[in-house]
Amino acid sequence: MQNSINFSSMTKPDSLTFKHHVIIWLVSAVIWILVRSIRWQHIGSSVRPENTQCIVCFWHARLLMMPLLVGKWSGPGIVSHHKDGELITRIFMKFGFTAARGSSSKGGARALLRLIRITKSGASPGITPDGPRGPAQKVKAGVAQLAIKANLPVLPVCYATQKYWRLSSWDNFYVPKPFSRGVAVFGEPLSAYPDESAEAFTIRIQSAMDKVQQKADTFFCAKQP
Repeated sequence: MQNSINFSSMTKPDSLTFKHHVIIWLVSAVIWILVRSIRWQHIGSSVRPENTQCIVCFWHARLLMMPLLVGKWSGPGIVSHHKDGELITRIFMKFGFTAARGSSSKGGARALLRLIRITKSGASPGITPDGPRGPAQKVKAGVAQLAIKANLPVLPVCYATQKYWRLSSWDNFYVPKPFSRGVAVFGEPLSAYPDESAEAFTIRIQSAMDKVQQKADTFFCAKQP
């Protein structure tokens, strides 16, 4: 099985250096500043993990603010096994958000079954369908496989801000600028059709993700005179 999501323990023993802990503290502080200083607006579907169990789907580049923009949602978010993934996990935990270690590069039916068992507990996992190595903004089949097996809808989400930075990473990671305006766009949840293949469902998820991103990225441009 290709492009499945590998799921392991929720946390790892502390193997981080002092430098890593400083980074965690600084990034956490930045997130709090951005959440407090940006005037956020939510548009689109009213479906949220707090009222409908679902799979929250968002691009890797828009990971930074997501745990705090989706209502009363505590994860788990699927985070890669890479060292950077451990940093993300620790940052999420500071906001009461659980993170499950996983990677689209490590597949297998057993890993998929472990994720399905997590959804059986009522959790709504959050997934970056293009992570952790890309290609950027290209949905891999793992999300569709999980949605079909767990019988859960996929909720496409994207945010954007009036002012922002883009980092020189593989995904041009998106960093909102403080004291700006922001929008979080929620698409309508997608469920697999009866007997629909993972490949066909992946195409529909890709289209939905493209639409919420376009709506978010052009939201403030459309408001210009």
